[in-house]
This record gives sequence, C-alpha cells and structure tokens, in this order.
Amino acid sequence: MPQPPHLSTAQLDRAAGVLLATAAGDALGVPDEFESRRLSSDESPQMLGGGLGDFEPGEWSDDTSMAMAIALVASTGADLTSDDALDAIAENFLRWYDGNPPDVGNQTRAVLGATRRRLDVGERGTGRVMREESERFADAHPRSAGNGALMRTAPVALAHLHDRDRLATVARLVASLTHADDLVGNSCVLWCEAIRIAVLDGRIDIRAGLDLIPADRADRWSAWLDDTDDRAPNSFTPNGFTVTALQAAAAAIQQTPVPESIECLHLQHSLDTAIRIGNDTDTVAAIAGGLLGARWGASAEPWRWRRAVHGWPHAAQPSDAHDLVALATLTVRGGRPDSTGWPTTDNVDYREHAFTEVIPHPNDDGVLLGTHATADHLADAVVSMCRVGRQQTCLAGATEVVESRLMDSNDPADNPNLAFVLADTADAVRVLRAEGKTVLLHCVAGHQRTPNVAVAYGVLLGHEVEDVQANVLEAMPSARGRGLVWDAAGE
Repeated sequence: MPQPPHLSTAQLDRAAGVLLATAAGDALGVPDEFESRRLSSDESPQMLGGGLGDFEPGEWSDDTSMAMAIALVASTGADLTSDDALDAIAENFLRWYDGNPPDVGNQTRAVLGATRRRLDVGERGTGRVMREESERFADAHPRSAGNGALMRTAPVALAHLHDRDRLATVARLVASLTHADDLVGNSCVLWCEAIRIAVLDGRIDIRAGLDLIPADRADRWSAWLDDTDDRAPNSFTPNGFTVTALQAAAAAIQQTPVPESIECLHLQHSLDTAIRIGNDTDTVAAIAGGLLGARWGASAEPWRWRRAVHGWPHAAQPSDAHDLVALATLTVRGGRPDSTGWPTTDNVDYREHAFTEVIPHPNDDGVLLGTHATADHLADAVVSMCRVGRQQTCLAGATEVVESRLMDSNDPADNPNLAFVLADTADAVRVLRAEGKTVLLHCVAGHQRTPNVAVAYGVLLGHEVEDVQANVLEAMPSARGRGLVWDAAGE
C-alpha cells in the first residue's frame, strides 16, 4: 500500500483535532440532550455527564462511540470500499451495540438489532446484512433520514484527505450501513469534504462538496446551506433530521465570530453556540466538533476537555484523548506509526541526550522540570510537551498525564495556536498544583519547551517575566533562552 502524501505539522495537528473535538462536543452536549437539563444563559457548557444515558462526567455517547467504530478500522490503513473493511466497521457497530449502550438512536437500534438477530441464526456477511436491514428500514419509514450517520462520519474524511472522489464514495457506503436514505449519504459527503478542506487548507468551506452531490440534488442542498448564513442558529431545531442537524452545526460555526486576539477560541465558542441550539445537543455538537477540530487543531482544545473525555470501546480502561489522537494520526498516515513508533509504541525511543535528574521550578518547588528520560521523580502528575507512550519512562508513578501539543520550532506555522497552548499548558500546571499534586513538566531534552512553559507558569503565578526568565535560565543552564516560543512565553 503506498505511503500517504506528507502532511505538515499544522495539518497533522488539525487532523488530530477531528476526533478529539468530536468527542469534546459530544461530552459537552450530553447533559443538555433533549432538555434533560437546560443550560442557563450565563453558564458555559460543561462535561457534567448525566443526560439520557446517565453518563459519567466527560463520557462520550453514541456519536463518538460509532465514530470510534469506524476509526478503529480506518486507522489500520484498510481500503474502506472493500467488503472486508465494511464488514469490520459493521462488526464494530455490533460490538458496541452488544454492550447494551445507554443511548442508541431509534433507527440505529432497529437496524443493528435486526442485523444481530440474522447473524445469530447463522447468516454471514455482517456488512451486507446490515445494509439490507438499513434499506428495509428506509423502505418502511419514508422519513428515515436521521442524523445518526452524519454524527459519526468524520473518520471517513481523515482516511481520504487526498482523494475527494473516493471520500464521497466511502462516506455514502459507511452511512448506508445504518441509514440508506440518499439525503443521509449526501449530508455525510458534504461534511466529510468540509473536514478534508479544513485539515489541508485551514479554512471552513461547507459548500466545497456541492459538486460531489448528484446534480438533481445540488441546488436543493445549496439552498439549505444558504440558510445557515443568515437564519439564527437556534432556528434549526428539532434537529434529528440529517439536513437540520447539518444546518445547525454549520450555522453555529459560521455565525460565531472568530476572536481577534486568540482566534482558536472560535472552537470553544462555536460549540457553546451549537449546544445552545438545543434538542439533540450532543449530536449537533459532535458534528460541529469534527469540523472545528479540523479547522483549529488538537492544540486548540483545552486541557480540561482532554483530561475529561473518555468512553467506548475499552471498558477496564476507557478510551481517552490519547487514543483519539492516536487513531486520527494513524488514519491520516495510512495505519503507519512514525519513525519512533509513535503513537503505537508504549515508550517513544528518543535519541537525543537528556538529563535524568529533576530541577525544582524557581517559583514553585512542587513543579519539577525534566526530560523524557527523567525517572524516580516522585511526581504524581506529569505534563508532557513531546510525544509519549503509555509506559514512557518519565510517566512512572504518575496517576495523571496531560499531553500538550507545543512544538519546538521557530516557524510560526508549526505552532498556529501558540499563545493559547502556552497559556493552557501553564494553566494545567496551576490547576494540578491547586489539587495538591506534585507536577513533572517535561519535553524531550529540556532545552526549549520545558523552560518556556516554566516561564509561562511563573508569569501566571504573578511574577515579572524578566525575573522568571532569569531564574529559569539559572536553574536550567542548557535552556536555549531565545526564539519564537521563548518570547511568546513571556507574553
């Protein structure tokens, strides 16, 4: 199988953001689904759990679980047009369904339940059987264009970043496993193409896929998309219909202003708008999240969200933000890890020389500064600013790990959300310390990212930037102490 074309650092960040923001939108929308709880006007959405499925705080619902079922196959590099791959996706849907999930859409439940009954009496060909049951449901229910396929379609886009025609084909195939209506397939094509454009070009263009829609439907879809420019977002309710769900997500994104100071806050603000639309809040926010993550990247998503999100498919140790990023990354790389083995290895093998001792932060000796090789640090929380595996040496003994996407680069394109990432990472250290934890702050060799965030944290504590910089450089004489990221840390 050929190696997928190279993606830049920023493109990889945006790709990694797709599943992460899908899950975040889902978990943020869970508490308010179908008005199981009403968000007040002065309250920001929170991952409180509850909702229709009595979910744990931060737990995602069926939206992300079904996206994970697709991503688990896409991340292997499989050809998603093949019967084998579609069988594998369908089998993952059933594996999830067999676990008796607390919140399943009515149409999805009907199709998966009928498929399970046929397989249990000896039929073979999971994908074929599921498509037949999907078509049977659509024939019996003329209004069967539900939002249950659109909510999970984002992984299809990641698997086809460089082939939009194939993307359109696969989007329809995967949608048809449970939702056979053409409106559903077309909505998935439009959303996948918008995600593809956002990952590659860093822009939102919801109309980019209109030429992939059959000509006799394109004008109708164009009119529906025109409505998202000027109709109030909260007018797109109820939104169980795939068209209205897409419109709600699109309106929330397009009509939420992009902040001038820190542009990537648009991701958080747009999800707030999406959830305030009401009705199927977790699904609309999950749909919006997939495109917002593709536009702004994993580096735009707050550490508090990354800390909280979790869910199916793993039971003993639920899947989390690390898994979401890993699956997205493997998908755009055709199933291949990078030269260090990340993200599949348990311990990323760095070749750079790195010191092993810990250095107390000059403004807070409960924050320890180190490297990937730091061991025996006695910290119970670790903030990592480089790629790490689950069993990385420096994580030993830690009960909590926060991963930050800060790049060691003087190219602004490699750190598109630099101000946000620095502030967010420093905030992670601050909150973990407030919770009584000793924190190890580390990167690969401690030359750039560790001292930079150490400075940002010192400034966050209220110390003068010049004093913090001088003290950090004295404590870490190998720190570079110059460059784009160093200068930004002081701001």
